[in-house]
Amino acid sequence: MSTQDADGLDVAAIREDFPILEREFNGNDLVYLDNAATSQTPDQVVDEIARYYREYNANVHRGLHQLSQEASIAYEDAHDTVAEFVGASGGREEIVFTKNTTESMNVVASSWGLSELGPGDEVVLTEMEHHAALVTWQQVCKKTGAECKFIRTTDDGQLDMDHARELIGEDTKMVSAVHVSNTLGCINPVGELADLAHDHDAYVFVDGAQAAPNRPVDVEAIDADFYAFSGHKMCGPTGVGVLYGKQHLLEAMEPYLYGGMMIRKVTFEDSTWNDLPWKFEAGTPPICEGIALGYAINYLEDLGMENVRRHEERLAAYAYDRLTEMDDVDVYGPSPEQGRTGLVSFNLGDVHAHDLSSILNDYAVAIRAGDHCTQPLHDELGVAASARASFYVYNTEEEVDKLVEAIEGARELFA
Repeated sequence: MSTQDADGLDVAAIREDFPILEREFNGNDLVYLDNAATSQTPDQVVDEIARYYREYNANVHRGLHQLSQEASIAYEDAHDTVAEFVGASGGREEIVFTKNTTESMNVVASSWGLSELGPGDEVVLTEMEHHAALVTWQQVCKKTGAECKFIRTTDDGQLDMDHARELIGEDTKMVSAVHVSNTLGCINPVGELADLAHDHDAYVFVDGAQAAPNRPVDVEAIDADFYAFSGHKMCGPTGVGVLYGKQHLLEAMEPYLYGGMMIRKVTFEDSTWNDLPWKFEAGTPPICEGIALGYAINYLEDLGMENVRRHEERLAAYAYDRLTEMDDVDVYGPSPEQGRTGLVSFNLGDVHAHDLSSILNDYAVAIRAGDHCTQPLHDELGVAASARASFYVYNTEEEVDKLVEAIEGARELFA
């Protein structure tokens, strides 16, 4: 008899792959709802990490011995796995491994932006951008004399596409937008933004940190020039991120870092660069982390990314409904009917989000509290911080109920 739920996932079986979920605090079972920050890692991926260090730990592309060859093949295969996962038909040449989404953003902003932007040019972002994008492009614009402009957020927590059409114009050189907001949970029409950018001969960079882990992504269908995400939000390890870039753009860009492995020939007078993607992977890269990311992707694809998407959206809708039933809880972002992914940001009355998170921890409910690296967006919302519950493949409606029970306990404490 199948134990799959309506989303196509066998959540009970999935939870067995994550022994950390069996932990208890203060006599309560752990309810882990901080997945937008970092997801948990299944045994299958942890086992592969251990196998790498036990069986073929070696540097890549630098040795003719057996261990180096095995590590090199596994590392290169991981690039191929990522390319297939995001629909990059150019293969591994279009997939650069970085430390995280933030570094991926910095690679493009520095390697492309510092040489291509100047006075009179514009970079268009959204008000809901993560600091990884906002601060990076802000500082590059300060150095080059270009200007940052921001697409407004509507009152119901969505991207104002009418304003986007007004802002993106002949002076626009780059549009950088988050695919899914890590605060509002809204799903932005990045394909439409790409069309607008390309109509004005501009490029588009999509921050997919909150999208790639929980929904099918096709970078070519979006027509993204660049797309970035992190391994630690999608069942993988920390320390590895991905930068997808169209091959002709990566080929034209100068390296972000210089050193070993990214070179072809070095003399005392000059150097030439390695082929893609190694041109952008200077020094010893995140070998084990990259290999483990490939296995994390395999794990998710075995579950089915459409199933993952449906599960997250159903939990988010259930949490949204439960929280909006509470008169003293403010929930941010669009309704489920308008489209939202697996996170819900909220505040309980006048209780600071940090205080609420601390009380919820007493119930073994782990959430995020703060500005979620979106300070300007919180300024626009008129709040200093918010609490955020975010869901993944192993979470259940019962855990949402425990979240609500913990909030009710906090309410009584602060009454």
